[in-house]
Amino acid sequence: MLHSIILGEGQPFLILHGFLGMADNWKTLGRKWSDMDYQVHLIDQRNHGRSVHSDNFDYTIMAQDIKDYCDHHNLNNIILLGHSMGGKVAMQFASLHSGYLDKLVIADIAPKEYAPHHSDIINGLRSINFDQVTSRNDADEMLEKIIPDFGTRQFLLKSLYRVDKNKYAWRFNLKVLGDAQDRVGIHHKIENQITTPTLFIRGGNSGYILDDDMMLIEHAFAKAELQTINDAGHWLHAQKPQEFLTIVTNFIK
Repeated sequence: MLHSIILGEGQPFLILHGFLGMADNWKTLGRKWSDMDYQVHLIDQRNHGRSVHSDNFDYTIMAQDIKDYCDHHNLNNIILLGHSMGGKVAMQFASLHSGYLDKLVIADIAPKEYAPHHSDIINGLRSINFDQVTSRNDADEMLEKIIPDFGTRQFLLKSLYRVDKNKYAWRFNLKVLGDAQDRVGIHHKIENQITTPTLFIRGGNSGYILDDDMMLIEHAFAKAELQTINDAGHWLHAQKPQEFLTIVTNFIK
């Protein structure tokens, strides 16, 4: 069973993080929604966070994980929000298991294929020699040689943990996720149009959802709308949290 952080009581609201992320990334926003009478489930997807490591990276299997999670916790009439890779999982879940859904929110990803673009990050993560890591700062200095962007490094370092007094490791399954980096951007064709009310929300500076993608979105989602957060990139929920909170809250309430 997937690991999760459950906050509050009310209508179930499940949140799926992106590639190399974890449930903790969404704690601040999750607490705000839990104060609005939603039961927020911040989920670690397989090979991420504290959830099971497996040899699989497959969106159909990951969507089945969410179905199994809902069945285990007896959840229905759910709101499902997914960012980036989590949005891919959420779209696949909606395609296969739409009966569980009340509303769907897809953050900065479209129903299309994306070219691989994580190689620098994977190479940076693989460059870490944990025998020489005695602190988070050591890991940061090693990462900086390949990943100069401070924000990206801070995001990745959230998944660094202390195994014991003298040993650090990544929570995510770097071997499987690194080997799967070419498959992160694949798109599973949505066979039947999804009728769940769906909000697509994009960062104005991101480039992940283009104006032309609205045709693809409307073909796959009968009740879709698109909102843009100006001056935000792919990490729109972290860069503009208040705007993100307001747009999503207005859609789900």
